[in-house]
Amino acid sequence: MSYIPAGSTAEAPWALRISPETAGWTYAGLRALNISGETVEFGTGDEEMLVVPLSGSCLVECDGVRLDLRGRESVFGAVTDFAYLPIGSGVRLSGRGRFALPSAVATRRLPVRYGPAEDVPVEVRGAGRASRQVNNFCAPDAFECDKLVAVEVLTPEGNWSSYPPHKHDTPGDGEAVLEEIYYFEGGPGYQRVYGSPGRPIDVLAEVSCGDVVLVPHGYHGPSMAAPGYDLYYLNVLAGPAPKRSMAFCDDPRHAWIRSTWHDQPVDPRVPMTRPPRTHEPASANGEPEAKA
Repeated sequence: MSYIPAGSTAEAPWALRISPETAGWTYAGLRALNISGETVEFGTGDEEMLVVPLSGSCLVECDGVRLDLRGRESVFGAVTDFAYLPIGSGVRLSGRGRFALPSAVATRRLPVRYGPAEDVPVEVRGAGRASRQVNNFCAPDAFECDKLVAVEVLTPEGNWSSYPPHKHDTPGDGEAVLEEIYYFEGGPGYQRVYGSPGRPIDVLAEVSCGDVVLVPHGYHGPSMAAPGYDLYYLNVLAGPAPKRSMAFCDDPRHAWIRSTWHDQPVDPRVPMTRPPRTHEPASANGEPEAKA
C-alpha cells in the first residue's frame, strides 16, 4: 500500500513505524515518536538512524554519548539540530515533543554524532508557484551516513514541490536507484506518484499531518500545498549503491518547466523558516560534543 494514513501503523511506543519488511522493500524505514516526559529505550539493530525533532526537544543517549537536541517549536518555525545513531546500538530517548527517526539498513558502523542546525544547508529551489525550501540536513554532501539520505521540504500554501515529476529507479541511466518515503506535516495537500512504461503505480492521495506515501518506483510529484495551508514533508531515501546519491530523471514530458524558472521571480515567502539558533550539545561531563 503506497498511501499510509496517520496512526494506521502505530505500534507502542511508536506513533508510526515503517520497516523495510512492512514497506515491501530492502532499505528505507521511518519511525515517529510522541513523548511527554517519559523515556523510550530501543535498539537500532541493522539500521542506521537519525533523531529529528519535528516539535519539542529531547536528550539522546547512545554508546555512552549524550546529545541534547534543542529542536524547534514546529517544522515551520526553524531548521532543527539532529542526532545520528549507528547500527547495533542501544538508545535512550527522553523529552517532550514529536520526533521522526528515519532509517536505512546499513553495514558500515559510524560513530554517534550531532548535527548542528546552523550547519544545515538551506536551499531555495524553483521559482514562481514552484518555489519551495529544501533543508538538506542529511543530503549526501552534507552529512556522512552509510546508506541513509534525508531532507526536508517546506512548501508555501498554493505552491507545488517535487516538480517537475521525477524518478530514481533505473540503474545505469543517470539515476540513483532509491526507495523513498514521504512523511507529511501541515496540509492538507496532495501527493502524486505514477509509473513509467512496464512499471505501473498510480497514487493521488490527500495528505496532512502524520500521513505517509511510499515510493518504491515511478515518477513522484507534484506535492501540492492546498491554498490556505502550508505543507511540509520529510523525504527518507536509501538504496543499494555503494555511494550515496539523489540522482534523478525528470519526466521528459514535463522537464521543460525547469527552463521557465529563469524568467520567474522566486516566491518571497521562501525561505519559510528563520535562521537556526546556535547551540552546543552537552556531553555527559558538560563539555561540548565534537561536531561532525
